[in-house]
Amino acid sequence: MTPFDDFLVDLDRRWVPETDRRICFRVIGSVALMLQADYKRVTKDGDVLETIALTTAIKDRLLLLGGKESQLAEKHHIYLDIVHSGLPLLPHPPIYHKCATLNEQLVHFEVEVLDVLDVVVSKLKPFRPNDRKDIEAMAGLGLVDPERLVERFRSALDGASMSSCADDFPDMKANLNV
Repeated sequence: MTPFDDFLVDLDRRWVPETDRRICFRVIGSVALMLQADYKRVTKDGDVLETIALTTAIKDRLLLLGGKESQLAEKHHIYLDIVHSGLPLLPHPPIYHKCATLNEQLVHFEVEVLDVLDVVVSKLKPFRPNDRKDIEAMAGLGLVDPERLVERFRSALDGASMSSCADDFPDMKANLNV
């Protein structure tokens, strides 16, 4: 289990639902990689993509229980970060996988993780040192098929061609070539 698994199980136990419907967490970033590959690294946050299911009221409650300044964050040394859906560069459509083992332990939440290649694509825009480390680790594990990566990258660029990040395309292409 990852620290994020423990964190989510604890969050799930403390969650008081308003309905019987499970709330879907679309996990992105390094935590998505750790939840689906034999990979571990220290991270301070678990990025969950903002979706329609995460209403303002639900987001506020989640961040109160598991956000940066919460007791859960202090206990587990990781916190929940809800990322605006327009922020990461994602292929269209992004591919998510259910996290069956973790979901079996949860009552109120259901976790889907962003596909490894789609996470790699999303890391080509910021391309910080930890992003590079994550990409190198996935390549080292044999989880990055170069042809498929280029295909997913092109899909992301096509989807973002009319957005403000289009100005960053040359840098992202250079990052892909690294």
